[in-house]
Amino acid sequence: MSKNTVGIIANPVSARDIRRIISNASNLQTSERVNIVMRLLSTLFSCGVSDAYMMPDKAGLTAMLLRSIKKEHAQTEGVKLYPDLHFVDLSVTSTVDDTYKAANLMVDAGVKVIFVLGGDGTHRAVVKELMKLKDAGKSIPAICGISTGTNNAFPQMLEPTVAALAVAHYVNEKIPADKALIKNKVIEVCLDDKVADIAIVDAVISKDMYVGSRAIWEASKLSELYLTYADPMVIGFSAIGGLLQPVERFSNDGLAVYMSDDSSKTSIVIKAPIAPGMLRDVPIENHQKMVADVSYPIRIEKGIVALDGEREFSFKTGQKVSIRLRKNVFSTVNVSSCMHEIADKGLLCHTLV
Repeated sequence: MSKNTVGIIANPVSARDIRRIISNASNLQTSERVNIVMRLLSTLFSCGVSDAYMMPDKAGLTAMLLRSIKKEHAQTEGVKLYPDLHFVDLSVTSTVDDTYKAANLMVDAGVKVIFVLGGDGTHRAVVKELMKLKDAGKSIPAICGISTGTNNAFPQMLEPTVAALAVAHYVNEKIPADKALIKNKVIEVCLDDKVADIAIVDAVISKDMYVGSRAIWEASKLSELYLTYADPMVIGFSAIGGLLQPVERFSNDGLAVYMSDDSSKTSIVIKAPIAPGMLRDVPIENHQKMVADVSYPIRIEKGIVALDGEREFSFKTGQKVSIRLRKNVFSTVNVSSCMHEIADKGLLCHTLV
C-alpha cells in the first residue's frame, strides 16, 4: 500500500431513511457533509498527506466540494491547502454498488486508510467489499468511521480534525500499526450452510415476511437479536443487548438475545431506545454470550433478516438459517490511542529557535 494515501467514502444520502419520519432523528445537510470532508482534507494536508481518493456522487456532495475548494484556492491566491484529490473512476449509480466499487478501486490505488462517512449501513458495505478483497488475497486498508447516519452504533461521533490527525500520523508511519489499529468482529448469516451476508453490529430476525421499507424499527415483530457487541451508550436494536448485558466492542464474545411473544416465558422487559427519541418495551425470554466460530441456529421457520438496521432478505420454511461470530476480521483506526501517542511523543510540539 502507498505510504501517504487515504481514501474517502462519503455517503451523500445517509440519515435519510424512514426513521426520519417515525422518530426525531436529525438530517445531515449536504453542506455539512462537505464541511466534514474539507476539515479532513485540510488537516491531512497540514500533516503531510499528499493524496486522497474519493467516491464521486450525483447528489450534490462532489459538486459542492469542488466549488468550495476552488473558492478557497482563489481566496488564498493559489496557496495549496489540500492534498491532491482524485475521484475514483466509476459510473455513479446512486446505489450501494457505488460504495462497493469505490472501496475496490481505493484498494487498487493503495490507500492505507479509508475514511467512511455514513451510518452503520455504509460502514457495513465497505467492510463487505474489503472482506471479499481480503479473501481474494489482497492487502486491505483500515477504516476510520465518522458518524453521519441514523442510529450509528458502529461509527463514532468524531471531530473530523481529530480523526484526520490520528490517521495522518499513522499513514506517515509516525505511529505503528499495533498502536494505531484495532481488530473488529463481524456476524455471518448463513443460509443453508453458506454465508449469505454479514453484519458489523447486529443481525435481527423478524417475524415479518416482506422486505418493504429497508429500515426496521418495530420491536414487537422481533424474534431474536445477535450482536457483535452490546453497548448501553448506543441507539438502535444493539441498545437492547447493551441494557441487558453489555459486551465490549473489542472482546472475543458476542451476545444473542431471544425475544418473547408469550408473557409466561418473559423473564424481563427492557425499555430500549431503538431510534432517536423512540423508546419501546421489548419483552425478553433469555439471552446468552456468543462464542466465536460457533454456529447458532435461529428459532423461527420463516421471516426476515435485518443487518445493521436494514432488512436484507427473507427466508422460508425449509431453509436453514444460522448465525456465526467471527473475530479479528478487519481493522479500524483507534483515534483515541493515536492521539495519546501523538501527545506522549510530542509529535505536534515544535521548539522555537
